[in-house]
Amino acid sequence: MTGQTDHTQVPAGRNTISVDAMGGDAGPTVVVAGIAMSAKMNPDIRFILHGPIEQLTPLVAKKRVLDGRVEVRDARDVVTMDDKPSQVMRNGKGTSMWSTIESVKHGEAAGAVSCGNTGALMAVSMIRLRKLPGVNRPAIAILWPSSNPQGFNVMLDVGADVRADAQDLLQYALMGTSYTRNSMDIARPRVGLLNVGTEEHKGHAELKEAYALIAEHADRGSFEFVGFVEGSDIPGSTADVIVTDGFTGNVAIKTGEGTASLIRSTLRDAFQYSILSRLAALLALPSLTRLSKKIDPRRVNGGVFLGLNGTVVKSHGGADATGVSAAVKLAFRLAEQGFAEKLAARVASSVELTQDTPARDFARATTQKD
Repeated sequence: MTGQTDHTQVPAGRNTISVDAMGGDAGPTVVVAGIAMSAKMNPDIRFILHGPIEQLTPLVAKKRVLDGRVEVRDARDVVTMDDKPSQVMRNGKGTSMWSTIESVKHGEAAGAVSCGNTGALMAVSMIRLRKLPGVNRPAIAILWPSSNPQGFNVMLDVGADVRADAQDLLQYALMGTSYTRNSMDIARPRVGLLNVGTEEHKGHAELKEAYALIAEHADRGSFEFVGFVEGSDIPGSTADVIVTDGFTGNVAIKTGEGTASLIRSTLRDAFQYSILSRLAALLALPSLTRLSKKIDPRRVNGGVFLGLNGTVVKSHGGADATGVSAAVKLAFRLAEQGFAEKLAARVASSVELTQDTPARDFARATTQKD
């Protein structure tokens, strides 16, 4: 699976991040540029970089800031965006993605980052790192720009699994609150369950059952349950954690990314319309810059896989160097905080909560009334 190595051997520890150099749409050049940005901003960070050694060695050598801080781990094969997770599970041992996760499994790195195929990355991560005891389905959590004081909301799941029953949604709430506490330092996060309306009688039976379960365990889980929330609340200030299934969550984030892109291109076209509009753009440049940063998805690039024995961050496949650097920063911050260990303890203490059943009777009774 791995062959030669190059550059100084990187000591194991919380400051080492394992990076898949071959998964992104733009190839290893952008990934190396991204880790160089991270290295420049953080003198403590080290990397294990996975991919064909003959491609990566010259790219790393061009970045002086990476001198002595990167180990290139030779991996000959690449997981493409078209590869099915089942194929990668059977034949992916020689790929850069597999090698990236192996470094976390063996304790060589505290976290992993890949821009590659989401389904394949989740499959490999589950095989090599395994799910935490008591976790039925891992989830992908992202930071979503919001009007909350912290500037972001946590949303999960956004694509790890398109299905989720009431017990899964309760676990997402528990894992999401743990992530929010550690990433935003919010002692008692507010949790909202995404639905087609905020009224308790709306939604299908599983959502009503999840509503009852989450409400029942809010105090014991040390979070505040605000009930059902709508799509307009995702970037709002009603909740800190938005819980939903992977199908709905993935559609939501892709819609948000498309909307942000439309706003940027529409503003650009509007301010280039005439000489007066270009002059107005110059006068409004500071405000436009702040707006651009606020809605720039690169700033919050990186979905965290929650529910595994290790930290894995999925970067957007089309990420540029800034996006890759943001994903690396997220992985490093979580590793530095010992988040994987904290989440494991959190999940272990919540297993009994997810096995409780009284709320099911309430949900069924509510459904029968409709």
